[in-house]
Amino acid sequence: MTTRRIALIAFTLLALAAPAAAGNYPIDGKWGLSASTEKKPIDCSKLRVIAFNGSQRTDSQGGVPAYRNRTVEASGGGQYRVVDEFTTGQIGNAKANYTLRVVDADTVEMKLEKGGTLRLRKCK
Repeated sequence: MTTRRIALIAFTLLALAAPAAAGNYPIDGKWGLSASTEKKPIDCSKLRVIAFNGSQRTDSQGGVPAYRNRTVEASGGGQYRVVDEFTTGQIGNAKANYTLRVVDADTVEMKLEKGGTLRLRKCK
């Protein structure tokens, strides 16, 4: 019985120490920072581009080149509360919190926790 308890405790501790499974973003592909009101994908060759790919997000001009999604929680009306993790040479295991709002098939907005909103258009 004691061996069984020890095994159960060890298994429980390992399960608690394992990283949480990352969520996937509700959008994918490349999105350019633009105030364009076109109703189709835009040319992003000269724009800041944020790419969403499964549970990874990259930013062509941000201070952090790559993020890993930690959670995505739908909050209704095409809005999602998102928590990403990132590490740079100077910062380890930091978090970025924001609201992602799907406006339409070609437009999304990222409302950043520290203020400001990025309006993104789907890239060609």
